Amino acid sequence: MVVKPVVITDYDFVKFKELFYKKTGIKFDVSKRYFVDKRLVERIEASGCSSFREYYNLLRSPEGMKEFQELINVMTVNESYFFREEYQFKCLVKSALPEIVSRKKDTKPIRFWIIPSAAGEEPYSIAIYLLEKWDGIDKWDVELISSDIDTKVLDQAKRGLYSKRAVQYVPEKYLRKYFTRTADGYYQICDDLRQSIRFTRVNLCDPNETRSYRDFDIIFCRNLLIYFDDVSRRLAAETFYDALKPGGFIFLGHSESMSRISSLYRIRKFSEAIIYQKPLEEL
Repeated sequence: MVVKPVVITDYDFVKFKELFYKKTGIKFDVSKRYFVDKRLVERIEASGCSSFREYYNLLRSPEGMKEFQELINVMTVNESYFFREEYQFKCLVKSALPEIVSRKKDTKPIRFWIIPSAAGEEPYSIAIYLLEKWDGIDKWDVELISSDIDTKVLDQAKRGLYSKRAVQYVPEKYLRKYFTRTADGYYQICDDLRQSIRFTRVNLCDPNETRSYRDFDIIFCRNLLIYFDDVSRRLAAETFYDALKPGGFIFLGHSESMSRISSLYRIRKFSEAIIYQKPLEEL
């Protein structure tokens, strides 16, 4: 018997992107059609479904939750590298953190939320930078939580194993101090750093999943909102606002601007970077 190849029609593409957007806040336009079709067909075949319609019905059913996560894992882009846009890390240790500790009246840890985690390059970079560049690291406890919607990259982050390309901008002295070169040419991050970060799976566009993320001093959300539309961006901005302590800071990617998304935040222009702050008094 000849099995017909799965074909994604224009109508199928529209139905799929509407469902994916509703579930994740991520919107695919026509320019992403080849990327989406290729991965969608791969998942349809892997799931044992014979058509888009059968697969679509599976995704909408309670039995399809596991498959939807597999689909998210192949549809999200997670390429990153260590010490990306380092000028923001400089702003963190020279401007943002000194301001936070100057008004701190308790001994609770300074809390970070890094989302998306990708394969861990961002949270581990922040951990290294704090250890090497922030004078307050010996005076204050720090709690690092890093989240992603993709369970596959979270597993990679927990393993902490990286290619030469991923660590190409890490200074040699940090490579020697925090990484071990494996026999097959990869770089394994040290156990102390792996144990210092809590990795969690969360859908930023699901209020039920983000409700417990509260009382953060610093949020890093770089180059995620570019995949959202205006509605999803505003929802994310409100989620981060609720997650931050009054006076807390959020760092976005260099091409992202909170002032174009929400009026909730105060723009802070430091010598190293522009970042955004939740006002000390509620608006």
